[in-house]
Amino acid sequence: MIEPIEILLIEDNPGDVHLTQEVFSKFKMHNNLHVGNDGVEALKLLHRDKQYIDIPLPDLILPDLNLPKKDGREVIEEINKGDEID
Repeated sequence: MIEPIEILLIEDNPGDVHLTQEVFSKFKMHNNLHVGNDGVEALKLLHRDKQYIDIPLPDLILPDLNLPKKDGREVIEEINKGDEID
């Protein structure tokens, strides 16, 4: 059996989240989709904060560039800085 792709979608628009889910379903992608509503929540997931400890690290990150609190560009910068991600 093929393992599902772990995907982190960083998106604050519920309509865009739903659209992404529909596309993955239509193309029968075997995945687990996790959603962070803003950059801060996404980074907490990536750093394995308490409430996210059981969520696997993503194989693919899809950031919205315009987000509240910390936008997608800032999230990408932090990931690229080499900060410790478990």
